[in-house]
Amino acid sequence: MKKLLTFVTLCLFISCSVTEETKIPCYAWLSGPGEATDADLAAKFKFLKDKGIDGLMYSGGQDPLTYKRVGKLAKEAGMEFHTWIPTLVQQPRPELRPELYAVNGLGESAYDKPAYVDHYKFLCPNREEVYQFLENMYGKIADLPEVDGIHLDFIRFPDVILARGLWEKYGLFMDREFPQYDYCYCDKCVADFKTKTGIDIKSVPDPSSVQEWKQFRYDLITDMVNRLAVMVHAKNKQINAAVFPGPNSIAKKIVRQEWDKWDIDAFFPMNYNDFYLEGPEWIGAVSKEAVTTINNSKPVYSGLFICPEPEKKAAEKDPENHGLVPGELEAAIRESMENGAAGICLFTPDRMTAEGWKVFEKAIRTKYVNKIFPSE
Repeated sequence: MKKLLTFVTLCLFISCSVTEETKIPCYAWLSGPGEATDADLAAKFKFLKDKGIDGLMYSGGQDPLTYKRVGKLAKEAGMEFHTWIPTLVQQPRPELRPELYAVNGLGESAYDKPAYVDHYKFLCPNREEVYQFLENMYGKIADLPEVDGIHLDFIRFPDVILARGLWEKYGLFMDREFPQYDYCYCDKCVADFKTKTGIDIKSVPDPSSVQEWKQFRYDLITDMVNRLAVMVHAKNKQINAAVFPGPNSIAKKIVRQEWDKWDIDAFFPMNYNDFYLEGPEWIGAVSKEAVTTINNSKPVYSGLFICPEPEKKAAEKDPENHGLVPGELEAAIRESMENGAAGICLFTPDRMTAEGWKVFEKAIRTKYVNKIFPSE
């Protein structure tokens, strides 16, 4: 009997270990805190942790005190805490003069005539004052002991071509690059590019045909990210970023992100398949592209866009209210993991339904075979 009990105990221990080992890493983009009390936040964070969320990409403005307060509660709930703060999209303020904003091919500034939507007020990454603003802002937050990492977002140029699923919403047909959505043609960018290459980009009939001009702008974003990475790493904190899928198939082409050249700790590609009129299987293809492009050198967490009201998806006209319904969630997670992703990230847990959580909790505790890097 003693031997039998020992055997049963050992089996239970092994069973628990396997269950824990097979849970995939899960993150979530989350905004707040709004009017939430500490008790409200603690309850919400416990709920998310119990559901399987390991860390938050948390957006709460730019006040370090907000992140100190919320970060403490997230850490007490047992989750990582990364501050999700837009990078180059910034609303005007005294320290951000109008001339620091990006300019399109028609000479219009994002300061007072942004593309697509009013909040698309992009700064020019080729300005030292912009870097200093970002270094100061992120640096103060990275100094907080409650913060594990800085999560960059909108670290790019405006979409020179929108994702296909958004064309109808904005009444556009974007079969090529149009000057009103093409950035940045400010005096400094034009002058620096001419100094570097001898090309006056304003005299070129079709700037989209000039590969050096594309590379110049890839490099502006890369240099900005890598400078911020040096600063954040010097404070012994992580730095990661929300990026467009790819990088080669989409990110470079539509937002000038050559993110495989970024010296950061992890990538969170926004694999929002509905935006591209694709099904969950497409998530596997872009996950494979991501991990193979960087040769699996850094973790890639597949960003999944959740449908807030699954029962209304078919009738919903706004594609930004589409997303994965519960019946698609398992396939999206499986496609991500089998194609090399290190884990997944939800946009957002507030969109999850009870049925969605049920599917999620099972899917994240399934053993997947990495078909791209089998030994991983």
